[in-house]
Order: sequence, then C-alpha cells, then structure tokens
Amino acid sequence: MRIRGRPTLAGEEIVSRDGIPVTSPVQTLVDIATDLTPLAVERAVNEADKHGLTDPETLRGALRDHAGEPGAPLLRHLLDKRTFRLSDSDLEIFFRPIAAAAKLPPPLSKQTINGFEVDFFWPDLGLIVETDGLRYHRTPASQARDARRDRAHVLAGMTPLRFTHYEIKYEAAQIRAELESAARLLKSASDIDHT
Repeated sequence: MRIRGRPTLAGEEIVSRDGIPVTSPVQTLVDIATDLTPLAVERAVNEADKHGLTDPETLRGALRDHAGEPGAPLLRHLLDKRTFRLSDSDLEIFFRPIAAAAKLPPPLSKQTINGFEVDFFWPDLGLIVETDGLRYHRTPASQARDARRDRAHVLAGMTPLRFTHYEIKYEAAQIRAELESAARLLKSASDIDHT
C-alpha cells in the first residue's frame, strides 16, 4: 500500500469508504497521473468509469478545479475529446495510435453494429475493427461467435478487420499499412457508389 500525504485538501475531495477517509475519485486520478505511466492512468480512468465512480465528461469538467495541481495537465491531455475513447482492454488502447498513424479519423468505440458491440467503427468507411486478445478469443465457442459477427457485418455491406494481440504489439507497421489500404479501397468504393 502506498500512502500519499499533502498539507491541505478541500473538504469535498475527502470521501469515506468503509469508514476510512480517502480522496475522491477525481482527486485520486489527478494525484496518480504524475506517478503512473500514461497507459496506467488511462487504465485507471477506464476502471473509474466502469465502476461508476466518474466518467470522462465529469472528469474533464472537474479538472478546472484542479488547475494548479501537477496531474491536471496530464489528465487534460489524456482526456482530449478528439482522441480519448473508453476502452475495455489495453489492446484497444494500444490500437488507437496505430489507427491514428494510418491517418484514420478517431473511431467510434463500443458501438452496437448489426446487433454486436464492436471495438472500433468508422461509419463513413463502413469499417469495423476488432482487437482480439488471447483471453476472450481462443475457445471454439468464441471463434464461432466471432465468425458469426464478421458474417453479419459483411452481409450488411461493411468491412470487418480483426487484429490479434501479437500483431498489435509487434507488427504495428503492418497493421498501419493494412488500415491505409483498407481506407483507400473503401473510400474509392464509396466514391464510385456516389457517381
């Protein structure tokens, strides 16, 4: 356990959990932003949202009250509305910079498309990307579910792409090239459809 001390703290930043005084979720995130890696801070924001402790919009607004604290600028940068998306896994967090490097606009995430929640969706391209971690995509049942999902998207006229944990972690350049190719092809097909 790591204990952090400070000379002063506003009363509203102290809450009680099981009779123990602790800092509010927002104050905790501001405090840890200077001690953890950006990935770990992003994980913490995602976990706080999952547990209903705070959400990105509330956190963005609350940062105005923490403007002089060292962690506030780091959190503000992380929570940029143009780039931040809630994620269920580190794999999704690792994928976003690859997509940005491929010059794709920020995708929608956690959208229900054709009856399935997808990891990433570019509506203008009809492109869906799934990031397949080892934990949820290795059993025959999960592989069958993934195949049904992909077929549903293809039958709806969309393009699903899947990338594995290994590819995202070790073959980012290849994924970037494939995303660039897919975007070009889908844009060309869209332009032809509109003529």
